[in-house]
Amino acid sequence: MNKPTVRVIGGPTAALDYAGSRVVLDPTFDEPRTYQSGPVTATKLTGPHTPEDLDQVDVVLVSHEHHIDNLDISGREYARRAPRVLTTAAGAPKLGPGAIGLRPFEHTEVGGIRVTAVPALHGTPEIGVVNGPVIGFVLEASGWPTVYVSGDNASVDVVAVVAEQFPAIEIAILNLGAAYIAVRGDGFLTLTAELAARAAALLGVRAVVPVHQDGWGHYTEGADDVVRAFAEAGLTDVLVDLRPGEAATV
Repeated sequence: MNKPTVRVIGGPTAALDYAGSRVVLDPTFDEPRTYQSGPVTATKLTGPHTPEDLDQVDVVLVSHEHHIDNLDISGREYARRAPRVLTTAAGAPKLGPGAIGLRPFEHTEVGGIRVTAVPALHGTPEIGVVNGPVIGFVLEASGWPTVYVSGDNASVDVVAVVAEQFPAIEIAILNLGAAYIAVRGDGFLTLTAELAARAAALLGVRAVVPVHQDGWGHYTEGADDVVRAFAEAGLTDVLVDLRPGEAATV
C-alpha cells in the first residue's frame, strides 16, 4: 500500500500528495489582516507556510467558498488558476470554469482518484443551516489508503454517517479548532479536540492529521489541546501532530 504525504500550510490549508496527484485543501494564503463581512469580524493572526512548489497542483478541494477563513482573497485567486476545483454545488459558479460542484455522495474522477463529496455540519443543526452548505471529501485510489477530509464539520453524528458509507477509511484530515463566533450563535462551528478524539475512535483510522487549529482569532483551541485530548483518549499513536510548515508521510 502506497502512503500519501501531507504538508500543513496553516489554518485549514494543507497539500496532499496522493496517487500521483497533488491535492490542495481550502487554500488560505493571505498575510495577517482583519476581514469584515456584515456583523462578522474575522482576524487572521499568522501568514501561511507555503512551499515553493505549490503551483504544481492537480486539484483544489474547497469545503465551502463563502467563509474567509477557508478561502481567503489570495486563496480564491489560487483556486481560480487551478486546473480543477471541487466544491459545493452553490459555490462552484463563483470559482471559475475549472470548478465542479458536488452534493453529498456525488463523486468525480481526478487522475486516478475517485473524489466523493460527503456531508458536513458547520455548527449545531440550527447554526449550520444559517452558515450555508459545506462538504467534506473522501479520496479513493487503487493501491492507496482511503482518506477522509472533514471540511468544517462540528458533528460526530455526521462523521458516523461517513464512516458507515466508507468503512475502509484509514486516514482522516480533520478541521478542528473549536471555532466560535458569537454572532453566529451559541455553539462551536468545528470539532473540539475532545470530539476529534471521539471521531477518530469512531472511524477506526490509523492516522489523524489535524488542520484548521491555528492562525485565526476565532479558533478557541489549538494543537496542544488536541495532543492532550488524544492522549487522554489513549489515541496518541493515531495523532499525526503537524504544525504549520511541517510534513509527514502517513
